[in-house]
Amino acid sequence: MKRTLGIIAASLLVITMAPAFAQGGGAASMSELLRLIEQGEARENQEARQREAQFNQQRNQQQQLLNGARAERTRQENESQRLEKLFQDNQAGIVTARAALDERLGALKELFGVLQTVAGDAQGRFNASLTNIQYPDRGVFLTELGNKMAGANTLASIEDIEQLWFELQREITESGRTVRLTETVTMANGEQGVLEIVRVGPFNLAFEDGYLKYNNSEKTISELQRQPDQARYTNSAGDLLEASSGIVTFGLDVTRGSILELLIESPTIMDRIHQGGIVGYCIISLGFIGFLIALMRFIGLSSDSRKVSAQLKRDTASTDNPLGRVLAAYESNRNADTETIELKLSEAALKEMPGLTKGLLLIKVISVVAPLMGLLGTVTGMITTFQVITLYGAGDPKMMAGGISQALMTTVLGLVVAIPMVLLHTIVSGQSRKVINILQSQSAGLVAEHAEKRRS
Repeated sequence: MKRTLGIIAASLLVITMAPAFAQGGGAASMSELLRLIEQGEARENQEARQREAQFNQQRNQQQQLLNGARAERTRQENESQRLEKLFQDNQAGIVTARAALDERLGALKELFGVLQTVAGDAQGRFNASLTNIQYPDRGVFLTELGNKMAGANTLASIEDIEQLWFELQREITESGRTVRLTETVTMANGEQGVLEIVRVGPFNLAFEDGYLKYNNSEKTISELQRQPDQARYTNSAGDLLEASSGIVTFGLDVTRGSILELLIESPTIMDRIHQGGIVGYCIISLGFIGFLIALMRFIGLSSDSRKVSAQLKRDTASTDNPLGRVLAAYESNRNADTETIELKLSEAALKEMPGLTKGLLLIKVISVVAPLMGLLGTVTGMITTFQVITLYGAGDPKMMAGGISQALMTTVLGLVVAIPMVLLHTIVSGQSRKVINILQSQSAGLVAEHAEKRRS
């Protein structure tokens, strides 16, 4: 049975490997095929023995590596224990050394703290001071001194303490001096130039056209984007630059720029006018028109008043003034009855009334309409402000104040126009009533005189 199975297995092997042998050149006979099969089995047995030997060799090496790793672990554990003990001993030694150092330093430790505090405070003040333009290198010394005192491992020398005292004293001295410098300045238009400037203590920098700003971080000097609107400030800067000695009036900002920034940010008259918007422009236009009308009527009525006063002194009637024309009407109707004279004089006086009262009503209307338009602008501005509050909330008081200020500006413009218009209307109407009263009184006098002559 076993023999039969062996023959079948050999046959299957031959059938399976036959194509391979045929592709590689194959065997020419069955005996050749059997020989090739035997050679293949021998080769496979040799490779298997080689792999087994290699495995045994690697297993021995792995065991050696494992033993070496275990030995290294033991060595490292021992080293760790040694280092931990050394660390603890060093910690104890540091505590002991610090205690000894504190005991030996005594009052010097407080001195180190004071020097460190003073050096740090002085460095901060010097960096923000305008005197840093002249002495930019003193910050290096203060930084080194502060680091040295922070470490507390090096004693400050007498020279270091004297140098610190010198820097503080120099800052105090420079705070009371006005110094001329020549520095590179960045102008408002972006151009740079070397200009002569004046440093007023640690407070302000000025040049011939106004004030300058010093950037601490970039160490640069630049012109303010906008100078204060008040001419007395910019003029004082020019006077300071031109002066060589003596006392000069100068707009000094002791807050080192804070008040100056507020002056710059405050809106000008034109800015406030622009805040009023369309309503503000309309109010200003009405005021301008009303002023022109009032001026023209005042000039005309003043001329008529002078001519009427001159007519009162003459015996003959002149037609270049209202009273002369009324008198001319009387002269042309001298022989008529009293009633006719009265009617003719009334007619002549009424003809003069439109010329004497022309434009007065318009001035009065403008004085009434201007504040109403201002109120209209305020209401519309407040509506816009409340809309902004609805969208963005009321968390920013500055935004709310700006909107309310803009809304109230129209009311201010309305009052600014209405008040002068009321005064001008009063003046012009007074001139008009003066002339009209003269006409009426003269007409009544002529009628009475004519009636007496008729009765006599």
